[in-house]
Amino acid sequence: MSLNQTPSAERIHIGFFGLRNAGKSSLVNAVTGQNLSLVSSVKGTTTDPVQKAMELLPMGPVVIIDTPGLDDEGELGQMRVERAKAVLAKIHVAILVVDGEKGLSDPDRELLAEFEARKLPCVIAYNKADLLDAIPAPEPGAIWVSAEQGTNIHELKERIAALAKSAKSERKLLGDIVAAGDTVVLVIPIDESAPKGRLILPQQTTIRELLEIGATVVISRDTELPATLEKLKEAPKLVITDSQAFGRVSKMVPKEIMLTSFSILFARYKGDLATVVRGAAMLDQLRAGDRILISEGCTHHRQCNDIGSVKIPGWIRNYTGKDFEFCFTSGGEFPADPSGYALVVHCGGCMLNEKEMASRLARAGEKEVPMTNYGIAIAQMHGILARSLEPFPEILELLS
Repeated sequence: MSLNQTPSAERIHIGFFGLRNAGKSSLVNAVTGQNLSLVSSVKGTTTDPVQKAMELLPMGPVVIIDTPGLDDEGELGQMRVERAKAVLAKIHVAILVVDGEKGLSDPDRELLAEFEARKLPCVIAYNKADLLDAIPAPEPGAIWVSAEQGTNIHELKERIAALAKSAKSERKLLGDIVAAGDTVVLVIPIDESAPKGRLILPQQTTIRELLEIGATVVISRDTELPATLEKLKEAPKLVITDSQAFGRVSKMVPKEIMLTSFSILFARYKGDLATVVRGAAMLDQLRAGDRILISEGCTHHRQCNDIGSVKIPGWIRNYTGKDFEFCFTSGGEFPADPSGYALVVHCGGCMLNEKEMASRLARAGEKEVPMTNYGIAIAQMHGILARSLEPFPEILELLS
């Protein structure tokens, strides 16, 4: 996968924060070498977070996010401030842009405390150095720059790159399960929910990693799976299926072959598999009338038989024999306080980075709201959860 094809969820996210007219947008443009953000002397020009996926040397593929000013005023301004702070959930490196003529403000210090609480690597960029008669020695973790004249922009990028390198976790989707020479069968149903002419991101990512490992990848629809397995000279190491076909596929795959789903793989890759496995136990404790949140990390046109809004609610009703109040969020929406829900059922999170998934899990955990995952919930309701966790013996122990 080339740099310009790297999904946003796999890129380092870099956020620029600060007061209005501190020069955030000008500095973003100077760092990126593009007119990414609108620049004006009018306070509050940036009214919503501006996000751009790009290649930025020496870092490689990144997402740059310019945010509204932290000192915005009024009811609408407060909403903008909240949107700026919401960006913290998904960034790996923060840049606090400070007007060098004015120095740190109380909102700046509050944000620095928030960075520290989140253990978020940051750089303080004192901007407008060109307007000072003499540039003071910066404190540790700070640098003087001029977006207007390009002063120390290269040095700032080098600092961001160093922090980004330390912040990036080396996660593997399948590298600790599958080895070179293994055969893996991917089950990809083609139904009304399948996007015409393309594979969805979890499928693409899985295929790419298996090819990089040196495994043999066999792809089949669920309708042809029995014939596909018969044609293989040796049994595959693993079968990975779309969660919607979990029940059917589990009956087709011999017990001696490990079986899991794309959604479960991504639950481990993007978050905390142990937590969402524990959360599935709540399906057996739900009471009639409970509120259940179904949350997806992407936004898409919902089909008439959509998995999140139609199939999963139906499966939960059938499994429990009870009726519930279902609520739905998608994309960047996720409640800051999920305490009103008895259970959160989340998608695999392929469109979210690991920082945002961790934030969502933490918000639910802080309010003691169980949170599970599409694939895990479906496996639980089909009575195959233990089998679907066989590739992860350390997690399988949680069920014993």
